[in-house]
Amino acid sequence: MTEAIVPDSEHRGLVARLPQTLRNYALLARFDRPIGWWLLFWPGAWGVWLAGGLERWGLVLWLLLGSVAMRGAGCVYNDILDRDLDRQVARTAARPLASGAVSLKAAWTWLLVLCMVGLVVLLQLRWQAQLVALASLLPVACYPLMKRITWWPQAWLGMVFSWAALVGWVEIGNPRLEMLAALYAGAIVWVVGYDTIYALQDREDDALVGVRSSARALGSHVRGGVAAFYALAVAFWAFAFWLLRADWLALCALLPVAGHLAWQVATLEDGDGGNALARFRSNRTAGLLMALACLVVGNAGL
Repeated sequence: MTEAIVPDSEHRGLVARLPQTLRNYALLARFDRPIGWWLLFWPGAWGVWLAGGLERWGLVLWLLLGSVAMRGAGCVYNDILDRDLDRQVARTAARPLASGAVSLKAAWTWLLVLCMVGLVVLLQLRWQAQLVALASLLPVACYPLMKRITWWPQAWLGMVFSWAALVGWVEIGNPRLEMLAALYAGAIVWVVGYDTIYALQDREDDALVGVRSSARALGSHVRGGVAAFYALAVAFWAFAFWLLRADWLALCALLPVAGHLAWQVATLEDGDGGNALARFRSNRTAGLLMALACLVVGNAGL
């Protein structure tokens, strides 16, 4: 149980070698699954580089640290609220809080520690970006409730997981808010697409316990739905690039990420949890390809 505490755990190396008590806290914050913080981080890098902050590598590293800490804090908070539901779902029943390996009081303490790390990152930003970052707290706090009241909690997650784009952009101080809106909108529908893939793993259990998701809402049309979300994401990103540099050559920078997303859809196998998890995790690469596109186009637009 402790060696494979959840079926999609990737914990190896340092996390696997931790003493059991420390490992429980690492698993509670999902340090065993770095995909989450990469997905939270990449929109921030997009925002910095497309806004013209091409030399702000220190800022990008601070955003990465903040993504690790706040993604961990979000997971702990989510598990606190969902601990009863998690006990009823096969994939999540062995999570430290649901299984009793970590107490509720200890989970709240760990949440506070992670938030303090996030505060250190927050203090590195100018006050305008600090306000934007703080504005994310309410949407983050509401997210665990969305799966109880809407069939599309992934849309809310998209808004939350794309928030770093707003922070990075405002920190750079680029006044072109229409570009930011297009970049942010694309990030949101990208998140809806990849989290729909992720939700395929829990579709049967979610139906049993009454949890709603886009994967359940789409039914047998998941592949078409994901394709539509990804296509919309690329369209929004293309619009953002076009606003910066009205040149068809600039749009070619999106071809690698568009091709990668198309590969995900073409090879997605509904009903195969391992396939869905692998396609979901491959969005780490999609985020990197989009970051490189922003780096190239942002530099060319100067």
